[in-house]
Amino acid sequence: MKKIVTSFNVGIVLFMAYLVQYFIPIKWEWLLDLQEHDQMYKRWSGLVVFLLILFQWVLTIVRMVKRWAKHSMKVSNIHKWVGALSPIFFYVHVMNFGYGYLAVLSYLFFANMLLGVVNLDVIKSQKNWIFQSWMITHVAISVVITFIAIFHIGVVFYYE
Repeated sequence: MKKIVTSFNVGIVLFMAYLVQYFIPIKWEWLLDLQEHDQMYKRWSGLVVFLLILFQWVLTIVRMVKRWAKHSMKVSNIHKWVGALSPIFFYVHVMNFGYGYLAVLSYLFFANMLLGVVNLDVIKSQKNWIFQSWMITHVAISVVITFIAIFHIGVVFYYE
């Protein structure tokens, strides 16, 4: 029997739910009010999203430190689930994609999340060039997301 609740299925459903609420639009007014008018809420929810982004780098560190490598499969599974659940955290922080660099950050965030859930477990390819292409793309987008997020934090606190 095939597993129904997988990080792939959960990630796709949450991504689609985010798109549906954005395009229809379906808004929770109390949450939207917090997101638009409460500076402390925006900062704390933004901190949670940024910590999620930083936490995703733990897998890279675990794979690079030789004595931690034995934990890489467990951390990889956690990494997949955190990525799959990330649309919830993003939604709690902001219900729209934003404009300018925030739109780029949002698009890259979701593109990388989708790339992550459509990982090699889903693709099931043994070809090395597919693995390398997938990994390079996923990590490169992650680096860009991290730098744009740091820039965003700087802008938020500079213009307070």
